[in-house]
Amino acid sequence: MKTILLIGLGRFGRHIVMKLNELKHQVMAVDQNEERVNAILPFVTNAQIGDSTSAEFLADLGVRNFDVCIVAIGDNFQSSLETASLLKELGAKKVVARAARDVQAKFLLRNGADEVVYPEKQMAFWTAIRYSSDHIFDYISLGDDYAIFEVEVPDSWVGKTIRQLDVRKRFHVNIMAIKQDGKFSMTVIAPDTCLPAHSTVLVMGTQRDLQKCFRI
Repeated sequence: MKTILLIGLGRFGRHIVMKLNELKHQVMAVDQNEERVNAILPFVTNAQIGDSTSAEFLADLGVRNFDVCIVAIGDNFQSSLETASLLKELGAKKVVARAARDVQAKFLLRNGADEVVYPEKQMAFWTAIRYSSDHIFDYISLGDDYAIFEVEVPDSWVGKTIRQLDVRKRFHVNIMAIKQDGKFSMTVIAPDTCLPAHSTVLVMGTQRDLQKCFRI
């Protein structure tokens, strides 16, 4: 369990709050808008109405005591930049900030943010890949051109073993798990593992190798 300071309760911030609550983390939420703060009270450990560009206000929150500080402000980049900078100046252990464009990410990383997330950009990539093929059910980017795809088992693979398919040697693709009837099999993938019909597999490799293997 981690202690997390979340600043900004727009749509992105609210989604983060809900997931952190589900994961049982302790969350302090901050926003200038009283209605937004009141709306998330059942899902956080504590909440404050205030201006995150105020050094005095942030200092009173004790930012050094949080494992992670997330700046989820999306409608005012200047406020986001000032907040990230103040958090670092006040001794925050780790600052993660939201960016909409590369130029924003550069400024944030130079002025306090340890890491930057692009929610719109990342979701756009996911949507483009997910719905560009009828055989892709999920996609996770791992950076450096590597990714994990959940794909439908091709008809030509049904009933064959991992050894027979030999996709690691042929395409440099690793089969990590099998999903059938909506549930992942807990069986360790082995050379003799047989791929059933009406199932999907989690596969990992470079984007290029995965596209070649599954003709995406």
